[in-house]
Amino acid sequence: MRTRKQDKEKKQYSNYVIGIVDMKQTGKAYVMPEDDSKDVFIAMNNTSHALSGDRVKVYLFPQRKSRKREGQIVEILQRAKEDFVGIIQKHSNYSFLIPDSNSMPVDIFIPKEHSMDVKDGQKAIAKITEWPERANNPFGKIVKVLGNPGDNDVEMQSILSDFNFPLSFPKEVEREVKKLSDKISQKEIKRRRDFRDVMTFTIDPSDAKDFDDAISIQKLKNGNYEIGVHIADVSYYVQPHSALDKEAYRRGTSVYLVDRTVPMLPERLCNEICSLRQDEDSLTFSCVFEINENAEILKHWIGRTIIHSNRRFTYEQVQEVIEQEKGEKAEYILPLWNIAKTIRDKRFQKGAINFETQEVRFHLDKDAKPIDVYIKESKEANWLVEEYMLLANKTIAESIGRKRNRNQVKTFVYRVHDEPNRDKLQTFKEFVSKLGYKIEDNSRKKLVNSFNNIFKQVEGKGQETMITTIALRTMSKAYYSTDNIGHYGLSFQYYTHFTSPIRRYPDVMVHRLLQRYLDDLPSVNKDEYEEYCERCSQMEKRAAEAERVSVKYKQAEYLADKIGQEFNGKISGVSKWGLYVLIDENKCEGLVRINTLDDDSYYLDEDNYQIIGRRYKNVYQLGQDVKVRIESVDMLKKQMIFSIV
Repeated sequence: MRTRKQDKEKKQYSNYVIGIVDMKQTGKAYVMPEDDSKDVFIAMNNTSHALSGDRVKVYLFPQRKSRKREGQIVEILQRAKEDFVGIIQKHSNYSFLIPDSNSMPVDIFIPKEHSMDVKDGQKAIAKITEWPERANNPFGKIVKVLGNPGDNDVEMQSILSDFNFPLSFPKEVEREVKKLSDKISQKEIKRRRDFRDVMTFTIDPSDAKDFDDAISIQKLKNGNYEIGVHIADVSYYVQPHSALDKEAYRRGTSVYLVDRTVPMLPERLCNEICSLRQDEDSLTFSCVFEINENAEILKHWIGRTIIHSNRRFTYEQVQEVIEQEKGEKAEYILPLWNIAKTIRDKRFQKGAINFETQEVRFHLDKDAKPIDVYIKESKEANWLVEEYMLLANKTIAESIGRKRNRNQVKTFVYRVHDEPNRDKLQTFKEFVSKLGYKIEDNSRKKLVNSFNNIFKQVEGKGQETMITTIALRTMSKAYYSTDNIGHYGLSFQYYTHFTSPIRRYPDVMVHRLLQRYLDDLPSVNKDEYEEYCERCSQMEKRAAEAERVSVKYKQAEYLADKIGQEFNGKISGVSKWGLYVLIDENKCEGLVRINTLDDDSYYLDEDNYQIIGRRYKNVYQLGQDVKVRIESVDMLKKQMIFSIV
């Protein structure tokens, strides 16, 4: 995805490409061009002090036949980050910061006068101040001392810092938040549609603190239901160009580490003023539907509202009502579920792909040490909420994007998902055919049916993990854009993110644009909003990676006292380094190094996701059941090394 500005830059450089650096620990790099052409290899001596994530200009060397593209970085257009977290190595007159990140190939030189009072072996954050052309190492200064490695708080702050997420809110933002009133004026109430007398409740995880969304339901005289999806009206409190708005945009999203949430908005907003708390009046932006018992949507209304949440439910409480068909507020929950179930069934009939992904969760003790690992289950109560949120997102996007006259279409923020990459799809198709499964891809409908049929067939079988993993890798990634290409996975022609403005900045933008267009104001600048979309997509990806690393750290911590123990698992990844194995019992993943498989000499068969012994033809394949022993755990590197038993 490129902006027009980037297209112009591309035309300016015929022998050059603009792209993002993917740096390896060895010092060599690859640049991923913005024009979606093939990656460019950069030798260690041609990186010109560029670092991972930097946006750079690359000179392309003349390409020889059958050789990969190679080049030299000639200009750093934009640094991805200046602050790095790592462990201090102290000397008498200077120090080095040894970065945690595997993609940072050099240590940072810290002069004595810039080392604060950091102690040898402590973790700290260093800012790069300069990098002289002839110097092998960048120069820096310590900006924050985090503490001792292995301390939970230090390690979580290290992860956040490594991904460039701030550890606190600026004072200017805190001052703005203090000035916000939690009282709702009569003048504001009169501007809104009042739902305070309609049965309304929230359904969230038991440990949730911020409540983005609520659902209301009432039966109409004609026998139909009026169902409202009410979303916290964050845009009422977070005004454009305020310090609060700028900080929310900078963060882009809330980050959910294993033991903490790093919110996009200060706590007073996300947990108090904006949160749809029980027994309180709240300002909301709503999408309200008239729906009959066959789940047919007869009409809808979109606008600003005020609600009063009558009850805060957990998923477990609602699940119990659904399963037993009785209980508190069953007269409201059961009709909501029956309609949601019909909507869900119709959605899959129309071509939505039924991906079920597993989320690893931990039970932590008072010191945040993991004492148990479990998989978060998604049941009917989760699906109930999900279907109404999907319906609201889809309806909002359609209300703006679906215009007969193209000149009437206004700039909007969509959540889009492209069709699968044809090369990856062909590889997947060939692979599953060897296992006896058939993929038909001569139409979208046949392809989706093929995916869903395979998922049903492999459920509970040894091949399930392998096939669902590869299928997910075949799919494109969803992102934000002003160019609507639809959402392939959901099979929606129009889709957006409207339902989580407390934790996602794109939803705040959607609320603002929606009100602007409801007020019949002109369209906003497309190029400007496309840049906002790109930024939000980047921050979402960064947050997901930080969350993954925090899970990896807790998994390493969980296995640290289990060295020598044996577990059953499945091969979850295959590479030239060895086999990645996911333990069945606790979902921890570790590496079996290929050089420790001493019964044969193995080579990688990448197309078939397996390694094969050269002499005895023994095969280790993705998804295969194996038994492993925990050999070592490096908590700082978040690495777990296994051996095959």
